[in-house]
Amino acid sequence: MPAPLDPVIAQIIPLLPLRDPATMTPQSAREALRALAASRAAVPPPAVASVADIQVKGAAGPLAARVYRPDSGRSPTVVFFHGGGWVAGDLETHDRQARWLVIETGAVVVSVDYRRPPEIRFPGAFEDAFAAVQDVAGRIDAFGGDASRLGVAGDSAGGNLAAVAAIACRDAGTRLAAQLLVYPVTDALGNFADAKENARFPSRAENAEGYFLSRAVMEWFCGHYLADGSQGSDWRVSPLRAKDHAGLAPAIVCTAWFDPLRDEGSAYAAALETADVPVRHHPGEGLIHGYFGLGEASAAAKAEAQRARADFKLLLERGA
Repeated sequence: MPAPLDPVIAQIIPLLPLRDPATMTPQSAREALRALAASRAAVPPPAVASVADIQVKGAAGPLAARVYRPDSGRSPTVVFFHGGGWVAGDLETHDRQARWLVIETGAVVVSVDYRRPPEIRFPGAFEDAFAAVQDVAGRIDAFGGDASRLGVAGDSAGGNLAAVAAIACRDAGTRLAAQLLVYPVTDALGNFADAKENARFPSRAENAEGYFLSRAVMEWFCGHYLADGSQGSDWRVSPLRAKDHAGLAPAIVCTAWFDPLRDEGSAYAAALETADVPVRHHPGEGLIHGYFGLGEASAAAKAEAQRARADFKLLLERGA
């Protein structure tokens, strides 16, 4: 039997935002995530050697980004994409996650603020993610300095963008050493509203509500990102539907047991394994979607995130 819901997280769930799609707007979702990040302001952020706001190339112009450095030496480089259902989230909401990634992997982390829907719908975020990775790869000396140790990472919608950027990089001949996909969206066909598609992933019913991220909120997110539910058949939205996963970068895939996205994340890990891509899956027993951001409150969340980042570090050190 899987572990029960972590009792600390059970107490936190009622305090978390983005739980009412009936009243949520893109602006309110963005403000809620920013407020959650600001509520931790009294707790000093994890220290890294340096932090600087920069720009990277997006598909339609410069994108705001933030580069975190562990030291001044040669190191791996990770391009990181924040979560928030594509609609919300930004450099501030995921500042602590980026810092922990630096501290626990020894990599330079470039956190990218891609264009968000509904102002810019699909494929805007995908195109920005791919362009940003290509830009960082093209001037790697400005970052970690080692082209053989370039990786991508992201959580939730950011995990989706990391996964599809990895596929695009493979197709473009840009070699990645590793990908860290944290409770990623991997199959959005039907916008989480189609009963037949939802039935393929039992976690969408088992964890439809009550564990922070709900199936209804996923439907809301997809409805803003995609102009039409049929766009979910495109691998640039749904990496699980890519025709070929062979040759992709080795992956660490994290899911959470009490998460509607659990089964599609597990399915993606299985698809990579079937394609002979080295993959390690962390099932996140007892945890919910978003647990990478709960490590300062939950010992269970912290330990699972640390295990995943340690595995990611090994892949980065091995190189492409």
